[in-house]
Amino acid sequence: MQLTRKYLEELEYKVIGAAIEVHRRLGAGLLESVYHQCFARELQFKDIEFVSEHVVQISYRDLEIDTLLRADFLIANCLVVELKAIESVLPIHDAQLITYMKLLKAPKGLLINFNCKNIIHDGKKSFVNEFYRELY
Repeated sequence: MQLTRKYLEELEYKVIGAAIEVHRRLGAGLLESVYHQCFARELQFKDIEFVSEHVVQISYRDLEIDTLLRADFLIANCLVVELKAIESVLPIHDAQLITYMKLLKAPKGLLINFNCKNIIHDGKKSFVNEFYRELY
């Protein structure tokens, strides 16, 4: 399978659909860890390939840094998903996702906040980077 912008758009649509289903069934107000488990189950149910708590490795000047960094989800080895259950998403949350995308060489990222009324309108943010711009 060739990684294309169209493939990423379709994948993003499916992943957002999984988040909407979790939010529809549970609503807002729960802990992030609950949403994480339910979102993982929904991805399995929808047969979407993913790794939960994917290790984000950092190499600095040829030194491998031992970190505890984990991306919530790496979907199909090309889409990073960070989940939140917070009152408001801050710029630091955007920066975290963008950095994970860069370190994992993932062209697209999704920030999903389950503490909202509607995932589509106020619960998701989508990001792309230089790896995305190289795709057709």
